[in-house]
Amino acid sequence: MPNFEPRIALAAVTDEFSPDLEKAVPVMQEIGMKAAELRVVDGKNILDLADDELKRAKETLDRAGLAVISIASPLLKCVLPNAPELDQRFQHDVFASKHTFDDQPRLTEHAFRVAKFFGARIVRVFSYWRTMAPELCHEQIVEALGHLAKLAEKEDLIIGLENEHACNVGTAAETARVLDFVPNPHLMIVWDPANALVGDEEPYPGGYSALPKNRIAHVHAKDCHMEGHTPVWGPLGTRRVRWKEQIQALVDDGYKGYISLETHWTGPGGDNKLEASRICGWNLRGLAAL
Repeated sequence: MPNFEPRIALAAVTDEFSPDLEKAVPVMQEIGMKAAELRVVDGKNILDLADDELKRAKETLDRAGLAVISIASPLLKCVLPNAPELDQRFQHDVFASKHTFDDQPRLTEHAFRVAKFFGARIVRVFSYWRTMAPELCHEQIVEALGHLAKLAEKEDLIIGLENEHACNVGTAAETARVLDFVPNPHLMIVWDPANALVGDEEPYPGGYSALPKNRIAHVHAKDCHMEGHTPVWGPLGTRRVRWKEQIQALVDDGYKGYISLETHWTGPGGDNKLEASRICGWNLRGLAAL
């Protein structure tokens, strides 16, 4: 009988199951997930929760024995002032967050505090909303990420740069270029193969081969195919991302982090995220066990 234990530890962005942790947690446990990534809780972005709401969320996760591995913050998911015109092809998913460029210093300080409260090592960040000329934003992005990495170093935290197709760093190639300019090891990668696909890059093997493997701190898992510039999300492992090969490559390269489910698919009827994430979670577990 084949071993069905995943070779890489599994986690999930909890609101992909439900914004209600009490509903999300049992299904995550059923799948065998060991950790949580926090983005939206009770309809609010994690950085907008009051202290008593943060405490309740932590109590729920502690009771379930789920570690918090990442604060999926909206840092640098905003318009960069004086940048080129925005690229309107991509939807701007804000996940209950509408913070601006001027909010970033305050948001950074608070994100670090929230990460410390939950015992999370990774604070996920972005690279400003994508413009029609991302290369012209390179200097400002490098400056911002370098600054965040220095702040994180003092707190023994990791800044996890996610390649996000709606932001200026959307592909593996763009990610690798930025990291070349910020050697600080407290800046690492949140690798999202499906985002790279939406950004018109073949995520595996091409995109993945461009990444410095020792700087991948975290991996997001979802799946889609493209219709024009629009991603059509579906059950993990059934669309365009070569997840079986990607997971094997991570294992072969000695990856020690988590693969975190970020479903995006809305389910067989288009309106049941809990069931969609249950299906994708079991698919992910099977792929991680092969």
